[in-house]
Amino acid sequence: MAVTAIRSVAETGTDISSRAAAEAYVGGVCFKQGPPQLVGAELEWLTAVGDPSAPRPQPALLATALGQYAPTSIAPQSPALPLPGGSRVTVEPGGQVELSSAPYADPVELCDRLRADTRMLQELLEPHSVRMYAVAADAVRQPQRVLRLPRYAAMESTFGRLGPFGALMMCNTAAAQVSIDAGTDAAEIAARWNALYAIGPALAAAFACSPSLSGAPEGTWASQRMRAWLRLDTTRVRPPGPHWAEPAAEYARWALDVPLLCVRGAESAECDWAAPPGATFADWLCGALDDEIGRRPGREDLDYHLTTLFPLVRASGHLEVRYLDAQPGDDWVVPVYAVTALMTDPATVAEAIRLAAATADRWVESARVGLADPEIRTAAVELLTLAADTATAPVARAGLHAAARRCSHRRTPTGDRVPSGSWA
Repeated sequence: MAVTAIRSVAETGTDISSRAAAEAYVGGVCFKQGPPQLVGAELEWLTAVGDPSAPRPQPALLATALGQYAPTSIAPQSPALPLPGGSRVTVEPGGQVELSSAPYADPVELCDRLRADTRMLQELLEPHSVRMYAVAADAVRQPQRVLRLPRYAAMESTFGRLGPFGALMMCNTAAAQVSIDAGTDAAEIAARWNALYAIGPALAAAFACSPSLSGAPEGTWASQRMRAWLRLDTTRVRPPGPHWAEPAAEYARWALDVPLLCVRGAESAECDWAAPPGATFADWLCGALDDEIGRRPGREDLDYHLTTLFPLVRASGHLEVRYLDAQPGDDWVVPVYAVTALMTDPATVAEAIRLAAATADRWVESARVGLADPEIRTAAVELLTLAADTATAPVARAGLHAAARRCSHRRTPTGDRVPSGSWA
C-alpha cells in the first residue's frame, strides 16, 4: 500500500537519540492519521519449476522471467517497474512470489486490478516453466531458502534457535494480506486497531485452508501456516497487549523492546548481519551494544527495525492484516471484501467488535480447530454476514454471503468439510 508507506526517518529530520524521541517517531509514522479511504492487498504464491513437488525456481531464473518487473533483491540493476495494475513484484526467501497492490479507494477496483496483474505475472513466469500455486502451505517439499541475502541469513539463524517454524514460515507458507488506513484520529485508530485484532481468530478460521505443511511437527491443524507464525517468535509476532487504548504509543514502546533481528550492513551475501542475541533496539539506542556493534543506531536503522516486526496486525503507516491464509484461485477477493466492509464506519467497527468479543483472544484454537469450534464458527458466520450486509457492491455482497454459508456448513475455502468436535 505504497501511498501510506513509512517514510525514512532520514527524510523527517527527526532526532532519535533518546528513547522518548524514538517512540514519538515510531508512533507518528506507523499510525498516520487521515480519513480512512484506501485499501490494498498483498498476495503470495508458492512456486515450482513444474508440478508442486518440483524444485523451487532460483533467483536468476525468476529475474530472467520477470524482466523489467523483477525486484532488486534478485536483480540489483532492475528498474523494478510496477505491473500495469500498479502492483509490484517481490520474491520471498523460499522462492514464493508476491504481488503488493497499489492502494485504491474502491475494493472492487483493487480486486480487478490485482486480478489482472496476477494474470500478467503468470504469463511472465509460465514460458520459463515457473508455475504459481495458490496454496497457503507447502505440503510436499522440505523448507529450502533460495534467496542468499544477509537479511534472510540472519533471520534463518535467529529463528533456527527457536525450532523448525522459522524455516517453515520463511520458505513453505503463503498468505493473503489486506491493508487499510489507520484512521482519522486517535480514537478511530484505537477502534480500528482493536477491531482488527478482535475479529482475527474468527476470520483466520473462516479462511483457514492449510492442513498440511511438509516439515512441520506432528499435529492436525486447520491452518498450519498460522501454527508456524504463532510458534515462531512470540516477542516479534504477538504484542503483549493488542487491545490497546493508545495503539500508537503502545506499539512504539513494544517495537523498541523487540529483539533485533539483524544489524543492517552492506547488501552482500557474504556480509554477516547477525545481531547480538536477545538485544533490543532500545539496548542499542542507549549504548548497551557499543562494544558489540561499534556504533549507535541511525534513523535508517530504526526504519529497518520496523520492517523486521511481524505482528498479526502490523502498523506501517496503514494497518496490515497478516493472519489470513492464501486462498485458492481468485478467492482472495473475499477476505479483501470482508476486512474492508467490517471497517466501513465506526458503527460497523463497534458491531464487529461486539460479535467477535467471545473469540477475540482464541488464536491457537482458531489455528488448530478452525470452524470445528462452534463459538468460533458462529463468530465467523456473523462477521461475514455483517460484512455482506454492509458491502455496497453486488459482487462483494454475493461473495461474502456465500462465504458465510460455507462457514455455517463447516466447509473450508477449498470445499473440504471440517469434522465436528476437537481435532487431535
